[in-house]
Amino acid sequence: MKTISILIPTYNGTCTQLVSLLQQQAQALPIDYEILVADDGSTDNAVVCANRAINQLPCCRYIERPTNQGRAAIRNFLAREAQYDWLLFIDSDMSVVHDDFIYKYVSHPEASVIYGGVSIGGDAEALRGNLRYRYEKASEPDHTLEKRQQQPYHDFHTANFCVSRQVMLYHPFDERIRCYGYEDVLFGKQLRHDRIAITHIDNPMGFCSFEQNPDFMAKTEEGLRTLHAFRSELRGYSRLLTLVDGIHLPVVLAVIRLFFRLFGPQVRRQLCGSRPSLRLFSLYKLGYLVTR
Repeated sequence: MKTISILIPTYNGTCTQLVSLLQQQAQALPIDYEILVADDGSTDNAVVCANRAINQLPCCRYIERPTNQGRAAIRNFLAREAQYDWLLFIDSDMSVVHDDFIYKYVSHPEASVIYGGVSIGGDAEALRGNLRYRYEKASEPDHTLEKRQQQPYHDFHTANFCVSRQVMLYHPFDERIRCYGYEDVLFGKQLRHDRIAITHIDNPMGFCSFEQNPDFMAKTEEGLRTLHAFRSELRGYSRLLTLVDGIHLPVVLAVIRLFFRLFGPQVRRQLCGSRPSLRLFSLYKLGYLVTR
């Protein structure tokens, strides 16, 4: 079995329960392990204080970073801090849904990069007005194991993956990306360029915690700005960018820009409300991107 460092970057989020459950699974296996949680300059003191309890768990360490460095830099920092040969990256807002989650990774035949996937949880009735939940649930059929295996480099995310420490140190995340979005996409693109295979397996973490609609809209817009800034490198790795690049008539782009300028604020208010429309969400993202 693999020796493993379980690495969890966090920002303004309490993850003590996640760490406790992972620690219990790892402790039950005949392996050497550690769990490192790196706080990327959280501004919520109550969260920081709560997460300090992680230091009391066996083989666990909570590292407080003074300033926010971004999603790419904090993951690279964790890779350098890790002591074992295999690194299991997990996002701090994930949930453990299977008792053999760690076992499936440490017992899997060696592969440079292994992605386990994500399953969408939550109460559908209670979350029917939550845009993030509705978006993730509608997208779930596109991220089955079969679909992921068809495009292994395009369907890769940082929420739940295991990687050789050597590979990670030689292929770090691109730290030019300091804001939200697409550091995982560029990482997958780099692996493809260097012919490092991504193995997809059925070993999901649960995604059960969804931000409120205004927060998700702000995060979406931040991601779209990242997409625009790195559009040259992300061509072929973003469906939205492919759609925009396929619009060859300037008059069509002009109409989209005009519609967004006239109606964008109204559409945004609808998406932040209690009955958001996924169709309008797609139109808003298109308009937001082409007006950059």
